[in-house]
Amino acid sequence: MTLNQLYYAIAVSKENSMNDAAKKLFISQPSLTGAIRSLEAELGFDVFIRSKNGVTLTVKGEEFIGYAKSVVEQYDILDAKFISKKLKKHHFGVSTQHYTFAVNAFIELVKEYGCEDYEYEIKETMTHNVIGNVRNRKSEIGIVYVNDYNRKVMQKVFNEAGVKFTPLFDSEIYAFMANDNPLAKEKLKTGEEVSLDELKDYLCFRFDQGEFNSTYYAEEVLSTRDYENSIKVSDRATMLNLIKGLHGYTLCSGIIIDELNGEDYCNLKLKVDETMTIGYISRKNEIISDIGKQYIDILVKNYNP
Repeated sequence: MTLNQLYYAIAVSKENSMNDAAKKLFISQPSLTGAIRSLEAELGFDVFIRSKNGVTLTVKGEEFIGYAKSVVEQYDILDAKFISKKLKKHHFGVSTQHYTFAVNAFIELVKEYGCEDYEYEIKETMTHNVIGNVRNRKSEIGIVYVNDYNRKVMQKVFNEAGVKFTPLFDSEIYAFMANDNPLAKEKLKTGEEVSLDELKDYLCFRFDQGEFNSTYYAEEVLSTRDYENSIKVSDRATMLNLIKGLHGYTLCSGIIIDELNGEDYCNLKLKVDETMTIGYISRKNEIISDIGKQYIDILVKNYNP
């Protein structure tokens, strides 16, 4: 087994195509195919499943690629420090549903690690894209939630994508709105919880999930509820503006980051017997990097309700 074979196998796993991987590696497809066949013969098992639609990892192949990435990363560090003397930056990426706390944790991580050795990427995006980015290794960590309603379906989706869900913390449900909302003014004075009936006359803002607009993919709990007045939004900044400008609300975990959202908003505890479990998804059978573990630690230590 050679380092080149490990690099080749990792490239194929990223591209899900021998042809595309060969182009990225600047070698011929027959040469790449031969190298992968030789590697599999040495290992004694198939790393990839070949089909007319491309290649995918076998169960053992997923585990192998996880270890291969770790070996290659360590070699790159040794090469950069002692041989080529050229520092190769490592990549760390996070994909998340629209959670301010996930962004703030990312900010803390970058401040701690700096940009000398790492290049970073964070994507606030639709639920399906969060899962896809982790599946395709565009992101190492994905932040999503599950609850009693969507848990079984989402677990099936996770399994099919080759990712696993790890719970971080449970959260009650809150109505997020502007401080000058008439209902917010009333409840902030009394300290009372808000009921769904009290919210029915206000606009509810929900994140659009594109072609995957199933209630199971919704970022807001109580997704099966029939909202008389609602507007779908594609990004968090627009939602903040609409919530303030139209005196609307959205349902969320209740974790507010004033430094990012500003001090013009509040959370009102929702009077429902419902919770949400926020957690992260990662590739099955792959070792989470040290920086990935640190990002998870920041989430647990700083944002656990």
